[in-house]
Parts: sequence; C-alpha cells; structure tokens
Amino acid sequence: MGAGGFVGGQAAAKLEADGILVLRLTRSEVDLLVQGAAEKLAGLLESRDCLIVVSAIAPCKNAAMLADNMAMMGAVCSALEKTPVAHVIYISSDAVYNDSDGLLSEDSVTAPDNLHGIMHVARELMLKSVVGETPLAILRPSLLYGLDDPHNGYGPNSFRRLAAKGEDITLFGEGEERRDHVLIEDLADIIRLVALHRSKGVLTVATGEVVSFKDMAEMVVARFDEAVVIKGSPRKGPMPHNGYRPFDVSATRDAFPEFRYTLPSEGIARVHSQMTAGA
Repeated sequence: MGAGGFVGGQAAAKLEADGILVLRLTRSEVDLLVQGAAEKLAGLLESRDCLIVVSAIAPCKNAAMLADNMAMMGAVCSALEKTPVAHVIYISSDAVYNDSDGLLSEDSVTAPDNLHGIMHVARELMLKSVVGETPLAILRPSLLYGLDDPHNGYGPNSFRRLAAKGEDITLFGEGEERRDHVLIEDLADIIRLVALHRSKGVLTVATGEVVSFKDMAEMVVARFDEAVVIKGSPRKGPMPHNGYRPFDVSATRDAFPEFRYTLPSEGIARVHSQMTAGA
C-alpha cells in the first residue's frame, strides 16, 4: 500500500529486483478514504501475502490530516480482519519518540508532542489491535533523502535541488542542529530483509551518525562545479528536538549482521551520481 510514493516505490523496486512478486497498490487501485475501501483491499489480499503499509498523508500537520490518516488505517485494519495475511510491515517514523539527551532506541518512550508522531503511534496501535498472531514489523525511519523525494523538505533533498539551479541555500539558524539522515535505498533494503525473514517487532532505521544541516549542505554543494552560497537566517522558535537526535542502531546490526548503512558522505555522492546520470 502506497507503492506510488517515495518509500513505497523504492521498496517495491527492491523486492522486484529480488524476483519477488509485488502487487503495487496506489490510490488508483485502492483509495483508502472512499467508502468500500476495506472491502476492495480485502478482496485483493491473500493469506500468504506480506502486506507492506506505507500509505499516509505526511507530514501530518493538522487535525484534518490526522483524521484522514486514522480513516486510512481504519480501512487497512478492517481489510486485515476480513482477510488475514501472513506478515504485515508498517512504515512508521522516528517522530514517535520523545526527545532525549541520550541515544534513542526501540525501547525509548513513545509519547510525541507533535501530530505527525501522534498519527504514527495511533496507527501502530491500530495494527497491533487487529493482527492477532500475524507477525507485525514496525519500522521507524529517521530523516530520509534520495533522488526522487517528492516532498522537497528542508535538508539534503532541497539543498541538492537549489544547488543544481545555482541558487543560495538558506539554513534555519546556522544549520547547527544535528540529525540522522537515511538514504532511501537503505530503508528499501531493510524492508526487503524484514519481508524475506518475516521479521516481527520494532526497528528504528537510522545510521547512528548525526550530522548538522550545515555539514549536509556543504557535502551537497561540494558535488557541484558552480559556486553556491550557504547562508544562515534568524531562527524562529526553538530548534526541533533540542538540536540533537542520536540513535542506538545496535538492533539493526543484531537483526541483519550483513547489512551496513550508507553514511552521509557516501549517500550524498551516490544521489549526485544518480542525478547526473539521469540528466
């Protein structure tokens, strides 16, 4: 569900490259906000399926978006009650975690103070309430970047697009806040591994390396021949997450010892190569 989006499209492609039969469901096939969506989805599901749920209206910014996201998951849950499957994977978000001075992990408190995090916590609980004995895997990725991101949110995705046009990059404050940035292909590969192993439980998807937005901007700009100015701006309000959000990624190493995250310098270089190859 959500195969037309940034995450869903990458995950579907990764699974298909492994020779796995994938049914790509987008809003065109099943609109989760229309009457009869649950019945339509239930009719498409089979007992042997792994259902990967990515569909969401994100980021969730207001009460109306929250209500729509709950209705969408309500349809998914009703469909699973009608047609149970073999495995369910839900793509949540690291926004579910409280801020902390220490490393965040799968055991950290989930009591977010923002609607986006609240939306994902509620949707996680909704799925848990209906899956029964079906293995349920919940993945909570940190900030995602990659070539085909449609949101153009603040960070390496928007920095790259500005640099490609030779335009200035304006940071929030001095870009000093440090976050964990995950290459979209890494999340897709984690989804593939979880599906193949029929894994269950919660997994935070993060590299374990925090990098400031200023450093990310400088990595992006360094890939271009044309000079691009990186400048600060007056910050409005406090820094999100107190400017620092590190993660303990040992659970990923324990679950999939062969997997290695792409660190930011390599990831920025890879996305630039993809962009120039497709130009």
